[in-house]
Amino acid sequence: MQLQESGEMYLETIYLLTKEGKRARSVDVGNHMGFSKPSVSRAIGLLKSGGYVAVEGDGNLVLTEAGLEVAKRTYERHALLTEVFLRLGVNRETASADACKIEHVISEETFSAIRRFVEKG
Repeated sequence: MQLQESGEMYLETIYLLTKEGKRARSVDVGNHMGFSKPSVSRAIGLLKSGGYVAVEGDGNLVLTEAGLEVAKRTYERHALLTEVFLRLGVNRETASADACKIEHVISEETFSAIRRFVEKG
């Protein structure tokens, strides 16, 4: 299943919530993202059928190995791109918003080149 940008955003949100030690139920994801219950329900259903998310008995969402891989990759891109924009003098809010848009469309080749450039100092 090829993920759309929105699917990556849901996985990244689940990842961030759990990384922060918070619960990641559908309602928590919806509140964090500002989406309605029906929208979240539909998206989680698609992510479940795609093998990216599992739902525990208490309703907690758990990333599968495939979901965790996508979520970590998306988060890494977001974090590094935000950092680059901040270093360039962009304010934090704009840097994060722009990184969020770019993280889904940037090629692996270009992202790897940016990572190497940043690591060189």
